[in-house]
Amino acid sequence: MPIITLPYDDLEKLTGTDKDTIIKRVPMIGADIERIEEESIDIEFFPDRPDLYSVEGVARAMRGFLDIETGFCEYEVRPFTVEITKDEHIDSIRPVFGCAVVRGVTFSSSAIKSLMDLQESLHWGLGRDRKKVSIGVHDLSRVRAPFRYIAADPDFSFVPLDFTEAMTMREILEKHPKGTRFAHILDDFEKYPLILDANDNVLSFPPIINGTLTMVSEETTDLLVDVTGLSNEVYTALNIVTTALAERGGQIEYVKVVAADGSESIPLDLEPRVKVLTREEVDGLIGMKLPVDEIIRQLNRMGFGATELGDGSIEVLIPRYRADILDNSDIIEDVAVGYGFDKIPAVFPMNATVGRSHRLSDIGSAMREIMTGLGYLQVMPFTLTSERVHFDWVCRERTDDVTYLLHPISEDQTMVRTTIMPNLMEILSLNQHRELPQRIFEVGDVVINGRNGLHLAAVSISPQANFTEVRELVDAVMRERMVEYEVIESEDPAFMEGRRADIIVNGTKVGVMGEIFPQVIVNFGLGQPVVGFEIDLPD
Repeated sequence: MPIITLPYDDLEKLTGTDKDTIIKRVPMIGADIERIEEESIDIEFFPDRPDLYSVEGVARAMRGFLDIETGFCEYEVRPFTVEITKDEHIDSIRPVFGCAVVRGVTFSSSAIKSLMDLQESLHWGLGRDRKKVSIGVHDLSRVRAPFRYIAADPDFSFVPLDFTEAMTMREILEKHPKGTRFAHILDDFEKYPLILDANDNVLSFPPIINGTLTMVSEETTDLLVDVTGLSNEVYTALNIVTTALAERGGQIEYVKVVAADGSESIPLDLEPRVKVLTREEVDGLIGMKLPVDEIIRQLNRMGFGATELGDGSIEVLIPRYRADILDNSDIIEDVAVGYGFDKIPAVFPMNATVGRSHRLSDIGSAMREIMTGLGYLQVMPFTLTSERVHFDWVCRERTDDVTYLLHPISEDQTMVRTTIMPNLMEILSLNQHRELPQRIFEVGDVVINGRNGLHLAAVSISPQANFTEVRELVDAVMRERMVEYEVIESEDPAFMEGRRADIIVNGTKVGVMGEIFPQVIVNFGLGQPVVGFEIDLPD
């Protein structure tokens, strides 16, 4: 989960109370204190609350929770004075675009750091490591409107952030640290996204890097915020960043976006969403009866607007920066947080049931017994992983059958695995200080095209590891399962050509085995031959 550093001076100024009170109460809104330093505190927040990824967001939440400033926080948005046009070709590259202007912000070094940290946290929290969302913040005084969002030739050059000499966009992807890290996002495109001002000065090369010209400093007061991407999370990120800047005293302005066909839009929307909540819903989910006025009080403390409609119904205004509120159950959870979970009485369930093992549990237990009997050690890695480990490191092409996390807790846990073997390779990598041979296996869940499956995978590392070893292992497993199988030549790039085979049962491929491809071994930092197999267990 994200860990946010909050300087005490900033936190006290924006919250309106002392640090000791904040430290005492902040865990009650859904946070864990990681470290208490002399000048700051590090707090770990749940990944579903990206609005708390900055000192401004935390201060706003704490003001309500501490009854300093309760109710719906309304931000004035002034009419637009800035216009941006969109190139007709950009819709096929990075089509979703949001932007706003914030004027009159007072910056300090800690405020700039908070803004940069918020950007990076949102990049992986909402943006799936910039693929779905990327954010740029620019010093508006150094460029001139109107602006253009275009698809540019890769040979267009400018001075990127942290550099002093101009580079072409192609060179940035090959040589700049940010470019090499995120170049894969633009692999399939002949042109690249670019935001220019009226004099062709570069503001941003999304989702890679900003231009050095518009770098924010302590002298900056007026900002242009641009957010580009592939989904509606772009607008959520825009709302979070602009309202955080408004907490610094900034005045938000709309920006008019003109599409290639001449149509106009205003991408910023801070009008609240409205839902109706009933007292019966609250009582049923929390498990105790709360008066309507108490429910309204707690909603106001948690930053909502709440008004009684009569007959136990409550109209709830939901801030646009609250990306975690999907339905009424999320609102009721906040009522419970405000009221205090420690005040809700514990009640034993009134029903009793007799359980029995699921068929998949029986299959898993049988496979674990077989593998331990063959001398393999069971491991239990995470089912969450990243595209880098799951596909790139095992030399497999990325596929579309993946289930991604909406709010990943880190860059290393952005998707649910579709195979197990990469996880086992990671464990071998972490245990290189242990003696060889190492033989490990897992019987575990995978998710493919949104459907759960059960796989068995095993790997063995030693100087003598070869195809004969893994073939004998698969023979033993299939014999114990009393399953007839055959093998055919495989094309799986995770294994060596000529030393790999697909496992076929009743004419259907159920798995693969072989010697791991040398580049895969290198990618995981290993230095010995590795063999392995993975099969799909029947449901």
